Amino acid sequence: MYAYNSIIAGEPGKAMAKLKKLMAWRRVWSHLRRRRQLYFRASQPSTPEDFEIAAQAIWDGLPVQFRKALGNVVVCVADFADTETLEAMRIRDPHDLLGLYHGAGLPSKSVWDPVSLPDRIFLYRIPIVDYARRNAERVDRVIRHVLIHEIGHHFGFSDADMARIEAGA
Repeated sequence: MYAYNSIIAGEPGKAMAKLKKLMAWRRVWSHLRRRRQLYFRASQPSTPEDFEIAAQAIWDGLPVQFRKALGNVVVCVADFADTETLEAMRIRDPHDLLGLYHGAGLPSKSVWDPVSLPDRIFLYRIPIVDYARRNAERVDRVIRHVLIHEIGHHFGFSDADMARIEAGA
């Protein structure tokens, strides 16, 4: 409104400057709003796509040298573990398994090993989201915890080793 009145009053230069400033602030605000939406989507994912965005953001947030040391490890997202996995691990309730490292840990590998599929880390979306809700935690923090726990298995740590590390941290 003010810019319009300035044009009528014969000050088009001032009006255009104010209009440009207003448009710049709108772009900044729009950018901040998009970042906030992405942050919210990543911290409290409500859809499978949001969960994958959060997992990717957490993976990307790991230190570069750490990710390089992981080599060809692939992170997969599934709603639940499959029946064979649950039976092999003697788990009755699929909500009890939040993640799984599938592969041979680095201490067990050799250059003489035959070529195999890449090691995989599974993140089970529904159990993670349910766990976060039950414990009043942010979903992205649970994803991060599970991802780092499974990465620990890749480096050869057992569950007991990681429990001791977490207790000391």
